Amino acid sequence: MGFDLFKGSRLAREVFEQADELLDFPLSRLCFEGPDEKLRQTVFTQPAIMTVSLACLRSAFGNDDARPAFVAGHSLGEFTALAASGALDFTAALRLVWERARLMQEAAEKYPGGMAAIIGLDEITLEEICQETGTQIANINSPGQIVISGSNQHLAWAMDLSRARGARRVVKLEVSGAFHSILMRPAAEGLGEVISELEFREPRIPIVVNVTARPEKDPEELKERLVQQLCSPVRWQSCVEYMVEDGVSTFVEIGPGKVLSGLIKRISKDVQVINLSDLNSISNLNL
Repeated sequence: MGFDLFKGSRLAREVFEQADELLDFPLSRLCFEGPDEKLRQTVFTQPAIMTVSLACLRSAFGNDDARPAFVAGHSLGEFTALAASGALDFTAALRLVWERARLMQEAAEKYPGGMAAIIGLDEITLEEICQETGTQIANINSPGQIVISGSNQHLAWAMDLSRARGARRVVKLEVSGAFHSILMRPAAEGLGEVISELEFREPRIPIVVNVTARPEKDPEELKERLVQQLCSPVRWQSCVEYMVEDGVSTFVEIGPGKVLSGLIKRISKDVQVINLSDLNSISNLNL
């Protein structure tokens, strides 16, 4: 991912080169060539996605300030939003994500678990299933799509119960841990220590944060929400609904993949959604 950006955009190439230098290993080569098994490991996935996303942002908007009404990100994407809003510069944001990924990987290895997408059950029903099985709601993505998280044994139980109670589809996700659950508490504690040593600036653009689904600009509050996020649900549906209710009519998803574009369209049929993931989509951008 990101190879056409690297080849075709000087600004994107600078982002990849910065990342390689900061992390002291060829992250760009891993993005471009894989192998997939390594790229799927949380410790590499997170800095890779963030780097490609910010390379895409720079390619699309240059070094000029893009001034949308809000920025928001889903889980890891919240850190990309921090960089896009000016709360952190790229190097500080990437260093923070690298530490977050390392801490989450360690927690996942210590407390093995996973995540599953449940299609077709409401939040109340899934909350009951989670309480019964010792799992947690991890992502509320769109109407009818909720992700749960927990230990492997508890997750299997919750998946079976979801099918029994009428879920249209139950999908085990290809992730390496029980993210956004209590099993990430060691990672949250470690991340809190790392974040406390960083100086956040007030963002130029309000960030609609995952934990509260409300905009935030206070640096200390942002720090607290980022730590809480590791063990709390990502309220993506509520984040998008808040922005729509505030008058947002166009959403631009920046980075590899089109998952968020699909979710936004399911949340609101009335908004325009634009996906920027490569040079071709950027060249066709018309805002």
